Parts: sequence; structure tokens; C-alpha cells
Amino acid sequence: MWKLILLVLICVYLVHSCDMDQIRQGCRIQNRACSCGSGCMNEYRYDTIQECNNALRGKRTDICSPNPCQHGGSCLQISHHPGYKCLCEGTGYFGLRCNRACPRGITRDQTLPHECIVI
Repeated sequence: MWKLILLVLICVYLVHSCDMDQIRQGCRIQNRACSCGSGCMNEYRYDTIQECNNALRGKRTDICSPNPCQHGGSCLQISHHPGYKCLCEGTGYFGLRCNRACPRGITRDQTLPHECIVI
């Protein structure tokens, strides 16, 4: 039962890691494709699919091409510096560019980055 509660808490944290007044509908570039939905303002930076597609066609800069993320991480354009965020979950790495290996043999008091938690 406690594993289920932990999983729910992690999912809530990952999905809603911004304040409620910072959530918006929009589109973002992820893995060289436009994806529309709801999320944090700084991740859904385009108002429409058309605006997002224009960015993909080179009418706007795509900071995710080529992918700055290492070890299979997914690049996501965001509005604040450095202009992208690497999604490292499931890669065994964390950090700005998924360039830091997740710790092994952790102690009970050690805190793991959320990207390193395997359920």
C-alpha cells in the first residue's frame, strides 16, 4: 500500500510541479514534434499548433535541434534560460543535460533526484 501512495505522490509532483496560476493550455516541441496540452507556462510556450509548427520549420529557432540531452534524454523547449529542459526519467542519468549518473548503493538518509527513482 505504501508503494502505491509513494507512486501517486511522485506522479502528482511530476505532473503539477508548478503553481496552479502558472498552468496553461498550449503547445511545446518535444523530440522534434509539436505536442499540445496543459502544463506549466514555461513548458508550453506556443499558443497554437501553427506557431509550434512554424518553429519546427525553422521560422523560429529550435534549441532542441540537435538534441543537447545525453544518454537518450528528451529535449523540451521552455521559455526561461537556457531555453530547454532535458527529461531524463528512465535513462539512469540526471542533470541539466542528463549527464550525471544516478547514484548507486545509496544510504537510507540520501535523497535521490526524482529522475533516478525507479518504481
